[in-house]
Amino acid sequence: MFERFTGPARQAVTRAQGEARALGSDRIGAEHLLLAILSDPGDPVAVLLARSGVDHAAARADVGRRAAGTVDGPALAAIGVDLAAVREAVESAFGEGALERRPPAERAPRRRPAFSPGARKVLELALREAIRLHQKEIATGHLLLGVLRAGEGPALDVLAAHGVDPAALRRDVEAGLGSSGGRAA
Repeated sequence: MFERFTGPARQAVTRAQGEARALGSDRIGAEHLLLAILSDPGDPVAVLLARSGVDHAAARADVGRRAAGTVDGPALAAIGVDLAAVREAVESAFGEGALERRPPAERAPRRRPAFSPGARKVLELALREAIRLHQKEIATGHLLLGVLRAGEGPALDVLAAHGVDPAALRRDVEAGLGSSGGRAA
């Protein structure tokens, strides 16, 4: 299937691996594919996303926050969990800073991240979108259409958090793919 990918789409898939690693993930998710598309500000799809209010830095911060999760101290206290006591117990057993996320550079090297089921689904849906649009190549626009067609997941959550209307974005991406013959977008 990758032989059908345009150069920019291949580069996006490759950059998704770097995005996953940079965020400390051992799996490449659809959200990393979205970040990889956004990381090339010259890509027509990234330009379209920027016009919709989504840029790489904001989306990356959002993905990072979602991956890290948040601790709601007051909610835990309401059910009798003393967060400070938990932290103290963990640090006394495992050392100071045991609960802190270490930057990726401080972690032991890992094997190459594998594609999550969600990312594999997006890649398959990108192929289906290219076929549906009667285009021979899979471009970054098709990757984004695959994200949109997946219908759920962290990548769509990021788009929703930035106020993106998926139906409008789909129309805009399809229009861009139609005007470029599927090559550039």
